Amino acid sequence: MSDRSLDLDDFSDLIERPHGGLRREAEERRALTGLPPRALGRLEDVGEWLGSAQARVPVRPITDPRLVVFAGDHGVAELGVSTRPAGTAKELVRELLDGASPAAVLARRFDVPVRVVDMALDCDPGELPAEVTRHRVRRSSGRLDIEDTLTPEEAEAAFRAGMAVADEEADAGTDLVVLGDLSVGGTTAAGTLVAALCGTDASVVTGRGGGGIDDLTWMRKCAAIRDGLRRARPVLGDQLELLATVGGADLTAMTGFLLQSAVRHTPVILDGVVSAACALVGQRVAFRAPDWWLAGQAGGEPAQAKALDRLAADPLLEQGVEVGGGTGALLALPLVRAAAALAAELPVREGPEAEADPDAEPAGGAGVVDAT
Repeated sequence: MSDRSLDLDDFSDLIERPHGGLRREAEERRALTGLPPRALGRLEDVGEWLGSAQARVPVRPITDPRLVVFAGDHGVAELGVSTRPAGTAKELVRELLDGASPAAVLARRFDVPVRVVDMALDCDPGELPAEVTRHRVRRSSGRLDIEDTLTPEEAEAAFRAGMAVADEEADAGTDLVVLGDLSVGGTTAAGTLVAALCGTDASVVTGRGGGGIDDLTWMRKCAAIRDGLRRARPVLGDQLELLATVGGADLTAMTGFLLQSAVRHTPVILDGVVSAACALVGQRVAFRAPDWWLAGQAGGEPAQAKALDRLAADPLLEQGVEVGGGTGALLALPLVRAAAALAAELPVREGPEAEADPDAEPAGGAGVVDAT
């Protein structure tokens, strides 16, 4: 892939860490509320993370979140590695668009707009709205166990599509992205990426997927990851080539989306094993990028646990949700909003004696530190 025009090394220079200097200001402001240290537990960490991402203390409340879901079919599903038949991811997308999936219910309840990005669904584009299919690069991804999932040109197009979606969301004023995926065979691709990047065997990362596959299906999935892993190891030094070899169009686009969101200073809540695998690839591209991402919840996939451990990311929730579509990340959204509200709205007390005087009257606020 030496002739490509996209140089992933540029992300190392483009991505900055969130404004770490504001963490101290956030800690000092929290102290002036009169609450003991760690009284709010991890909500304090999340509030400080948001403040650093926004370069502002006190943090702004989350007002414009968006659920962004990347969708695609995977050729490896033809091997029977999932409870769903190959090429049926469009049905999952239709359920989300029709408001009938778990993610759709939560998004509606939490008043979160939904955006679906079809990268490689195995259906005619006319079966779905044009705004869903306009970034598609191909119809289904190749079988990762025996062939590349994408051509070099398709991989670059998919990566750039993810970047373009990130730019569109940032330009639209989205202040927090809840990231999800819908696919058939996607957890097999994700497991292959995680195994390759963590240097583990296929059996260590092979899980039961969203449908709770039986033992025979698990063995087929493990064999597919093993064969994909043999093809992935020789290209570990080039992350875009790695994605082209075993990732598929949706995972490639999601990786581009995550990295460009970090460039644009847009915080992202990760969902399950697929977004965790893409985040792991993103970390290899730009080591500062994961500071812009928050692990929403831990499911039951061993590959997700392995990826989050390598990312040093502690999930906000442990609910074992595996249905995809951003459902687990949406469950974390109320906690993130609560952290932002507490960091922004808790009154602070004036004067150096404020922390020691629990009877002092609240001052009703404090000055804003804005590092933008």
